[in-house]
Amino acid sequence: MNAPAGKYAWTATVGEKGQIVIPKQAREIFDIKPGDTLLLLGDKQLGIAIPPKTALETLAAMAAKGFGQEEEKNE
Repeated sequence: MNAPAGKYAWTATVGEKGQIVIPKQAREIFDIKPGDTLLLLGDKQLGIAIPPKTALETLAAMAAKGFGQEEEKNE
């Protein structure tokens, strides 16, 4: 069965320390390098999601913008 373009599925085994290895193909496709910080989102019903690195960058930029606006209001 062929997956739709841009859609992927992999499996990973959880080790004794709770660590998983991200498959090589996934690391290559999503440009995940050693030392990168990943954001994990969890929902008890839906499971765990690891959004792309750009989502973490976008979230940080939104937070920084929001904090800057709060400082301006307080002045």
